[in-house]
Amino acid sequence: MDQSDVTEATYCWERGRPRPHSVRSTLKSQHQLRTAKKSRSRFTLSAGEGARARRETDNISLPSFRCLLPGLVLVVLGSACPMFAQQPAPTPTPHAGRSYSSGDLPKTPPPPGPQAPSPVTFTDITPLTKIDFKHDGSPTSIKYLLETMGGGVAIFDYDNDGRMDLFFTNGALLKDPMPKGAVPDKSQPRYWNRLYHQKSDGTFEDVTERAGLKGYGYSMGVAAGDYDNDGHTDLYVTGYGENHLYHNNGDGTFTDVARKLGVAAGGWSTSAGWIDYDRDGRLDLFVARYLEWDFEKGSMLCGDNKGTRAYCHPDNFNGATNILYHQKADGTFEDVSVKAGVADPNGKALGLAFADFDNDGWPDVFVANDSVRQSLYHNKRDGTFEDIAVNAGAGYDENGKTFAGMGVDAADYDNDGWPDVFITTLSNETYPLYHNNGDLSFTWATNSTSVAQITLPYSGWAPTLLDADNDGQRDIFVAQGHVLDTIEKSTTYLKYKQTPLLMRNTGKGFVNVSATAGAAFNVPIAARGAAFGDLNNDGQIDIVIGELNGAPIILRNNGTKNHWLGIRLVGAKSDRDGIGAHVTVTDNSGRRQSFDVSTAGSYLSSNDSRIIAGLGTAKGVRAVEVRWPSGQLQMLANPDVDGYVTIKEREGN
Repeated sequence: MDQSDVTEATYCWERGRPRPHSVRSTLKSQHQLRTAKKSRSRFTLSAGEGARARRETDNISLPSFRCLLPGLVLVVLGSACPMFAQQPAPTPTPHAGRSYSSGDLPKTPPPPGPQAPSPVTFTDITPLTKIDFKHDGSPTSIKYLLETMGGGVAIFDYDNDGRMDLFFTNGALLKDPMPKGAVPDKSQPRYWNRLYHQKSDGTFEDVTERAGLKGYGYSMGVAAGDYDNDGHTDLYVTGYGENHLYHNNGDGTFTDVARKLGVAAGGWSTSAGWIDYDRDGRLDLFVARYLEWDFEKGSMLCGDNKGTRAYCHPDNFNGATNILYHQKADGTFEDVSVKAGVADPNGKALGLAFADFDNDGWPDVFVANDSVRQSLYHNKRDGTFEDIAVNAGAGYDENGKTFAGMGVDAADYDNDGWPDVFITTLSNETYPLYHNNGDLSFTWATNSTSVAQITLPYSGWAPTLLDADNDGQRDIFVAQGHVLDTIEKSTTYLKYKQTPLLMRNTGKGFVNVSATAGAAFNVPIAARGAAFGDLNNDGQIDIVIGELNGAPIILRNNGTKNHWLGIRLVGAKSDRDGIGAHVTVTDNSGRRQSFDVSTAGSYLSSNDSRIIAGLGTAKGVRAVEVRWPSGQLQMLANPDVDGYVTIKEREGN
């Protein structure tokens, strides 16, 4: 399809459409009535191979009608269903579909949520690090959706010198338009992925070429993990077309073994993560995939009712199945997605988080899906999973509606021992916060914690539940920016570039402390991926934000006077980094905090695998309990605080 092929579609990126009321047992009758009234006699136009019309009445979607009979369609829809997709016009005029200016959004911005001074500040130290990376998504006039979605960041120690290093994924050259059969070109240095080695003085050096990590194709996400348990952290890089697994050779170089080991995948992969789902001591690989998309399908004309061309909404494309690779004893991988029950063709996955949501010792998987229902894969302990998101109350929002799930993280924000879920979405949706009730059910906590009021005007990508001030309570950080670089032409108050968001956990809810968290929190950017970890080993969680078509932002956490304990795990029977271990820290006041060890979470990114437990004013820790993936329980009593401790899994039983 070339530029003369005009399709009536738009990247609406609005609140999801109501689903049948039976999907959520928690829906109130008043919510059903409200959504029924809102949806009655409402028509929505979108497009795939041809325009379609959908009428939603009382939350029931009627079948689509494609433009196969021009006369009939024109009678029913008038000029709302143009035939240009099949009949190129010599001088086409864009036909805008629904967008933010279509009347669905409030005319004025919502009032701000609760705010408070920040107890901790962050400093932008990017210039001091000497990192000169700049992401390049290769934007075109066609507005290929791929251009606006990357890229990712990894914080990991590739050379075992005790200092965290950084890896950034990058785009590739896209021709404008892309000829049929053409592929993204990564040959120019401006499009290379980049590895930066941290030196002893805290600056970084570019070691990409020496390491062999320039990459191929259009890269998206990254997952760091020691898949072969040789003590050296490897990298899995996702992208469009093919993924790459870089084996760490232990000498500063990497070798791409994706095809050899059977994990090259295909299609459009986004986030990925390492997980030992069957607890055999070998890391397996979960790969989130987004859409059944290519440059021909992606060249359809989408825009608003003012004639502005914009990125197309994912509703215009079919979803793609996720992939679960099981690692066999010989080090190769097999695709067990169908057998394991995670190959849902309706998913449109962007974010990925692992946690043991029912504390049964087996890791579960939460997938953030874009504008379709979310997925929570419960590990059935027999090599299979069951998607329980809807029954658990975490598949839709509080009104039973879909939303644009993008990034996701899972952690215990209220210290009740059960990991909760936080998801980022688009403006006018709020960022969902699901509280884990401890019985494989979740409560919508977005409103009661003030997260809804704070996040309503924002569009978020990379989230994390982190203890920013080490007071023992998980706060929330979000890297933000709208998906549409044209959004300001369609609305009066939504912005493309947005400031980072920091919400402090007060124990009763969350307050926005961004305004006083540091100068970087007042600078709007087009953020995408972000990774979290302790770059300078001072016990404070630092932040590295990836910016679309821009330089990264490296935020040093300046810390507080609160105490802390850092924990690094080394597995023996379990995987080398203890991925999937459950750690409980009890301080000398009796407060307990729980952690699931993982490098996943966020969006397209990979985090420091070490745990940092903030202790607040507590000056000691009674005990650290580790439940290893092997099933072994191990205790460490009275460790020294304000430093790191390494816990090695005992050999044998």
